[in-house]
Amino acid sequence: MMVHIGSKNPNKIQAVKEALVMFDPFKGSDFKGMHADSGVSDQPLGLEETIRGAQNRAKNAFGNCDFSVGLESGLVPVPLTHTGYMNLSACVIFNGTAMFVGLGPAFELPESITGLVVEQNMELDDAILQSGLTQNPRIGYSEGIIGILTQGVVTRKDYMVPAVAMAMARLIPELF
Repeated sequence: MMVHIGSKNPNKIQAVKEALVMFDPFKGSDFKGMHADSGVSDQPLGLEETIRGAQNRAKNAFGNCDFSVGLESGLVPVPLTHTGYMNLSACVIFNGTAMFVGLGPAFELPESITGLVVEQNMELDDAILQSGLTQNPRIGYSEGIIGILTQGVVTRKDYMVPAVAMAMARLIPELF
């Protein structure tokens, strides 16, 4: 089976591989990461924009494959949190006809970073860099902000795997 992943980000590629090979139909599959435009802002805000970005990545990566996968991270409003927002990943698996959606765990960012993203429309990598938490301008391609905040206990790849697995919850019954 051929699976296209709508990103060249190694974290996203590895998260998709790691999640899908846990399911029998995907064992032995070939995976290919490719650029696929999200069609949303560089830093999605809200659940709808985050899911739409994942959908667009999955659709734009589909072609000469059995399935394509889009992953998108975004800040979504969450009541009763300190900042009012949490970061989460959405996954969409596309079979050429139907979309299968899953969400991963969410975590709250430091207030200063949330403010830069929400109030100043700054992309998360830039906000993290400006905050001084890292000197890595492409933190999303390495451990991610979650890796910094958890001292490496959870990495960006780690927190995206459940989003892919959750998208499989509706797909697996359709395969059998």
